[in-house]
Amino acid sequence: MGLASYASVVLMWLLAGVSFAAEQAHFVGSESCRKCHEEAYAGWKETRMANVIRDPKTHPEAVLGDFRSTDPVRTFGIDDVAFVYGSRWKQRYFTRRGDDYFPLPAQWDVKKKRWLPYHVEAGTDWWVAHYGPSNFDRPTGPTCDGCHSVNYNVETKEVTEWNVGCEKCHGPGSLHVEHPTRKNIVNPATLDSVRGNDTCIQCHSQGQPLKNPIRGMYYDWPVGFLPGDRLADFWQLEETKPGVTNFYQYADLTSHKNRMQGNDFVQSTMYHRQLRCFDCHEVHSAKNTSNLSQPGNALCLFCHTKQNASGLKGTVSEHTHHAEGSAGSQCTACHMPKIEQTIKENYVSAHTFRFITPKETAQMGIPNACNQCHSDKSVEWAEKELRSWTSTSPWRVAP
Repeated sequence: MGLASYASVVLMWLLAGVSFAAEQAHFVGSESCRKCHEEAYAGWKETRMANVIRDPKTHPEAVLGDFRSTDPVRTFGIDDVAFVYGSRWKQRYFTRRGDDYFPLPAQWDVKKKRWLPYHVEAGTDWWVAHYGPSNFDRPTGPTCDGCHSVNYNVETKEVTEWNVGCEKCHGPGSLHVEHPTRKNIVNPATLDSVRGNDTCIQCHSQGQPLKNPIRGMYYDWPVGFLPGDRLADFWQLEETKPGVTNFYQYADLTSHKNRMQGNDFVQSTMYHRQLRCFDCHEVHSAKNTSNLSQPGNALCLFCHTKQNASGLKGTVSEHTHHAEGSAGSQCTACHMPKIEQTIKENYVSAHTFRFITPKETAQMGIPNACNQCHSDKSVEWAEKELRSWTSTSPWRVAP
């Protein structure tokens, strides 16, 4: 090979390296998506995911807590708050010290409009043992911010943007912005069901990174995961222990606390039938509660038709033994009971879709849907009522 030919080969390799480097996408922020995806952007912008973290100085309307009245629980003022977090069940408040944020020691109960203490107690979340006892020993970077931002950098503690932006689910979008094709952006809807669900479970689950600590800190979110990756390569779900009731679970393995929708869902028949979170939740719209694609029973009955083996054989009221349109005739009332605590005396829906029987309440202390509504009745009463349902197997509802 002559010198000129050798130089040509070297140049080709160098150019290939430059081309390869140029092909690595980077994060550009949700505003870059707006021009081409205006409808999806506008819908997403109204969702709670797009507004979970707000700066009270630029968005004073986001502050829900009562900072005008004195309260012994709240020991800080609005001027101490760098960010407000949350708006549906609770609102927490972060202050900035140095290059980190820290949770302030009170939270606002949105439903009951009251201040409650905020402090993660020893013996609860696994990461507590790795940090000091004060809220100001526990920066939000390792414990929160990776799920409330896009591209949190564990070295610089900087983000591309706060909130659950487009690239949190679609991956870095620079190449797609420069040259939009379906091949250079992640669309969770086109992934296999496991990776599609991983997009949501990355944050809607309780677990630990496979590699911890990272740069001397213990992280409570899957550092390094990107949409399209296999979450199990980065994240281990909290271990389930049949028959045990603890901070994380009831004895039947239904989750005990919020942020464990993924832990529930992977146990469900629907997950194993390859349904995805976004088959029910439309993340680009706040039209319906919980970003559901359809309201109420319409969502469930879209699939659970009479022609479907898992569908109803009669009317909804015949199935539920409650009046049509009543609270007891909502599919979610029995199959997604609100038994997972998000804040004191406030609960969110389970996602195993199992019917929890009154007998399980009596035997293992797992709350059942019947007595959640009929709180003035006993577990024995609920069992007796279920046994009288001749259209339902007693072995299923009242064994």
